Amino acid sequence: MTATTDPSAVWAELAGRLSSSLHLSVPPIFLAFRPERPEGVPAFEGAMSEPAADGRRGRVPASCVFWMEAARRTAFSTVGEDHGNCSVGRFTHGLADLEADNDDVKALLESGWVTPETVPGIPSVRGGPGSITYGPLGEVPEAVEPDVVLLRVNGRQMMVLSDSIPDLSIEGKPQCHIVALAKEHGRPAASVGCALSRARTGMRPEEMTCALPAGRLGQLVEAIEQTAATDSVVARYAAEDGRRFGA
Repeated sequence: MTATTDPSAVWAELAGRLSSSLHLSVPPIFLAFRPERPEGVPAFEGAMSEPAADGRRGRVPASCVFWMEAARRTAFSTVGEDHGNCSVGRFTHGLADLEADNDDVKALLESGWVTPETVPGIPSVRGGPGSITYGPLGEVPEAVEPDVVLLRVNGRQMMVLSDSIPDLSIEGKPQCHIVALAKEHGRPAASVGCALSRARTGMRPEEMTCALPAGRLGQLVEAIEQTAATDSVVARYAAEDGRRFGA
């Protein structure tokens, strides 16, 4: 990390280095879990939905939708009720137990997308946070200390991440559980995505996600930069060598 003592400047520098080394098309975002809303950070602005038949309602269709919002606006804070429409997201983000009677959980179980046996193994954030703050990593408010850094990446960027982070795990459904792996276990985790999240967020088909523990970010960025630089050398060699074969 840089020698500056301004935490916001440190996060901004790391955000810039991540975007530059990986050639990210979407800026990295952060998640911060706290007992209360941080001072000076506005609440997420969005109307509460009409309740579903089982009573579910929220300000967005799922917790992972806040990831998308964080990439295109300044930092905002949320509370449990804001996440209320998606039972899976509420559970993985530590906001509620997974209620099997909810219609969305019933649909997932009845379709075979998950089974009752696999549900207890889904990671979740511990401690029941009272607030989750989201925002661009390049604009972390002074009152906030990020817990998780989230990237949206393509196959080439995932290649660099996989080569540079030996303990990176590649996960599947539900996509949002990678946040819990990064926060609670300090483990970098990537996800190929899941049908539930892709439908609700509108993520592009080629996009995947990667959650990095914020406390390890300086070390991880250095490794990513080194791998990206090495890959660039190899790619230039391959391009030059390929000229012998014509256009």
